[in-house]
Amino acid sequence: MASATVTAPVAAPRNVAVDAYRGFVMLLMMAEVLRFSEIADAYPGSLFWKFLSYNQSHVEWAGCSLHDTIQPGFSFLVGVALPYSIASRTAKGKSFGNQLGHAIWRSLVLILLGFFLRSLGHSRTYFTFEDTLTQIGLGYVFLFLLGHAKEKWQWVSLGAILFGYWLAWALYPAAGAGFDWQSVGVPANWTHHYHGLMAHWNKNANLGNVFDQWFLNLFPRKKPFVFNDGGYLTLSFIPTLGTMILGLVAGRWLRAAAPKIPFRNLLLAGGAGVVLGLLLHFAGICPIVKRIWTPSWVLFSGGICFLTLAAFAWLIEGRSYRKWAFPLVVIGMNSIAAYLIAHLLPDFVSTSFAIHLGPHAFAFAGRGLEPLMQGCAMLLVYWLILLWMYRRKLFLRI
Repeated sequence: MASATVTAPVAAPRNVAVDAYRGFVMLLMMAEVLRFSEIADAYPGSLFWKFLSYNQSHVEWAGCSLHDTIQPGFSFLVGVALPYSIASRTAKGKSFGNQLGHAIWRSLVLILLGFFLRSLGHSRTYFTFEDTLTQIGLGYVFLFLLGHAKEKWQWVSLGAILFGYWLAWALYPAAGAGFDWQSVGVPANWTHHYHGLMAHWNKNANLGNVFDQWFLNLFPRKKPFVFNDGGYLTLSFIPTLGTMILGLVAGRWLRAAAPKIPFRNLLLAGGAGVVLGLLLHFAGICPIVKRIWTPSWVLFSGGICFLTLAAFAWLIEGRSYRKWAFPLVVIGMNSIAAYLIAHLLPDFVSTSFAIHLGPHAFAFAGRGLEPLMQGCAMLLVYWLILLWMYRRKLFLRI
């Protein structure tokens, strides 16, 4: 009598397009050292530098620049990577309980790492929850649980999160006519006030800020929390989970279709997300605001992520153009290291340049372009560190 053989799930090989996309996202973040805004100020008549400066800065409130796509891209790719991670751990014989414990551990480490990075330059621990890593950490366990659910329930969960979050904000009273905007850090010349239904998403006069005025003051602080200068909020981790769910769906599609690429699904999801986000914004239902991660921002930015992933997949997997992506893969395979480098090394590297090369070593192309020349040298240093780690298979994992 023949005996049945049970084979463990086989972990899929790494998706180079996903690594390259992640590397592109991290490169955009590290490239802040290029300081395009300073160059634009030095050449006020140049539309070229103004364009680059705009896309290396966050928009004031509604809208989107290239820089605004960094955080949703990073969050989206956390979701994309999860099906691969689950498959890999399952193939190694890890039980669901073991994987859940790892997800909880990873969540805690991400939250604490966010505290650490936000506390740089402060005299004590600065408890804030709007850092990218902290926002991901707050929702990661829920994402992991959804990673074991059917795709139908992932979509249902996404719809419930976005509608429930929108409804909670819409039901919370908007600021009245006599509201003191300066008391919550909104300048008198602020041009982004909304009216009607959209007024519920005005800066620092919304449900999220009221929550933070209670929640953040539970932690030791130098002075009571009243508002965040940029309008960022703790509760944004809820719709950020929606962004990660979109990535989770994309990751499942990629694994299920491998070695083919599900271009049709990716393009349809991308187009639908962008269109739905714009419709909600221009219909006056919900503005597209990255700083408070509105439901319409989840759809709009999620659509951009789907389309960008499709573009990377088409070039790298579909057309087999892989050599050009190697510099991005070096970064993308060590994204946590790249994130830490971007936060911890800029002052050290720039100071080292000044000490050993002189204070104006990068002014050879003119003082106006000095920030660009120095920034390029700093980026090269960052990449060489990551290349050294890549060659020695030193990858920071949580």
